[in-house]
Amino acid sequence: QYSTWRDIATYIIKVVDDPRTLNKILYVRPLQNTYSCVDLVALSVQKCGKTLDKSYVSEQQLLNDIREASFPLYLRLSIFYSVFVKGDQTNFDIEPSFGVEATKLYPDVEYTTVDEFLNQFV
Repeated sequence: QYSTWRDIATYIIKVVDDPRTLNKILYVRPLQNTYSCVDLVALSVQKCGKTLDKSYVSEQQLLNDIREASFPLYLRLSIFYSVFVKGDQTNFDIEPSFGVEATKLYPDVEYTTVDEFLNQFV
């Protein structure tokens, strides 16, 4: 069975005695696990063999919807925009003065890929 908790624990054990990580934020962003939402849905569909009805909302349409919505809907739509359109939670450079990336520090660690993780659901 695949375990992302095992992967995180492996990195934590390595970080404890590593002076390069002292007083730093540890980011775990393995390249093989960086997917767009479209790619993640496609992979899931491929694995389960089912098709999904999809509708496309343009960035401009979402921005218009945010402007026209009242609270709390505009807040939810703004978060969707930040996460799913802009990728603000993953699309940033790590500032070396306060952060390090785990897979770059420890390239020998074999982590569970998203593809492997999804296998447990099919």
